[in-house]
Amino acid sequence: MLFKDNLKSESGFTLVELLVVIAIIVVMVGGLILILNPAEQIAKVNDAKRKGDLGQLQKALELYYQDYGKYPVSTATYTITGSTGWGGIWSSYMTKLPIDPTGRIYRYYAPIDGQCANYQCYFIYGSLEKADDIQACNSGAACVSLSAYFIPAAPAVDSCGGTCNYGVSSSNVRP
Repeated sequence: MLFKDNLKSESGFTLVELLVVIAIIVVMVGGLILILNPAEQIAKVNDAKRKGDLGQLQKALELYYQDYGKYPVSTATYTITGSTGWGGIWSSYMTKLPIDPTGRIYRYYAPIDGQCANYQCYFIYGSLEKADDIQACNSGAACVSLSAYFIPAAPAVDSCGGTCNYGVSSSNVRP
């Protein structure tokens, strides 16, 4: 009987075992965070929204062109005339003009003169967070059309709340 009492098993884990398990979990979670890189994933999502916003705006502008034979005039603040600004209402073509997900600014320009006079072309610019995006202008630098065409100096290279490195335009010009 005495022998049996000495072999009593104790249930539970030792402190060392608990520390080893916690350390393994911390290493695994840390590795997972490094692999997933949440900041980069958020930037990709924001950039996808920007591209989607400008694509929807592009479709609305083409509908406007079919109705009026020209694109809408751009304001002094580089938005669409007749709108209440980015995030505001713009006639029957869109219930609301898109607004950048992080507070950067979209720029719209329709020239009255130059290569495509009388509002026969337009440019819309945004600023992608991931400059290495394959759809970014000029390898992530400012879109060439900001200076190469006839766009005035006001929509500066960095006036999009960052570098204007993504653009869409009417089919007769290139952003």
